[in-house]
Amino acid sequence: MANIKSAKKRILVSQKKTAINKSIRSKVKTSIKKVEAAVAAKDKAAAEEALKVAIKDIDKAAQKGVYHKNNAARKVSRLTLAVNKL
Repeated sequence: MANIKSAKKRILVSQKKTAINKSIRSKVKTSIKKVEAAVAAKDKAAAEEALKVAIKDIDKAAQKGVYHKNNAARKVSRLTLAVNKL
């Protein structure tokens, strides 16, 4: 355990940020799984609705710096392509 006050603070701040980022990543993964499930079920309407939510979540995560912008763009592109193939 750190002895210096600033080091203790950095540990606390780091833990808080890690928890927030983990929560955002989890939300993105869940929304991606919903799109993939709708695509697997060949339900175009549900897939399009889930895609809108997923794109919103992915863009927010990229904006907050949880994902790199190119990573986010790749995820959106792959999901959109899968939905458009239906």
